[in-house]
Amino acid sequence: MYRHIEQTWQKITKDSYGDIRARAIEWRRQRTIVRVDRPSKLQRARALGYKAKKGIAVVRIKVGRGGMRRQRPVAGRRPKHLGVTRMRANVNMQQVAERRVAEKYPNMKVLGSYFVHKDGKHLWYEVILADPVNPVITSDKNFRKALA
Repeated sequence: MYRHIEQTWQKITKDSYGDIRARAIEWRRQRTIVRVDRPSKLQRARALGYKAKKGIAVVRIKVGRGGMRRQRPVAGRRPKHLGVTRMRANVNMQQVAERRVAEKYPNMKVLGSYFVHKDGKHLWYEVILADPVNPVITSDKNFRKALA
């Protein structure tokens, strides 16, 4: 079943690029972090621990693309406020996305994330979150291992 879902997703990606592009235009207009009802790639989400139950949330995040190097501003500023010093080459965009979602939802734990789409300016990831104090999650032995 999930193999069929994965093949269908790959077929959609190849055949109907216009639909995905229209969806990306819609995503561009939305906020940076958006909670979604269900994952776009069900097979990948299930592999990361997603289940359709209370205490599990899926969040789509938009991360800016581009290199590590930023041009230094012409006008005088403190080095701290130049906007150049905090760029790190050894942290990939997926890790940045997971960190930002974890900061936005401090009461939830990140189970994992996966790539959804990219365009010239942004990358989109979907992050799977679990509420560690929800009774449904605490009673499930699989989530207890993952969140411990």
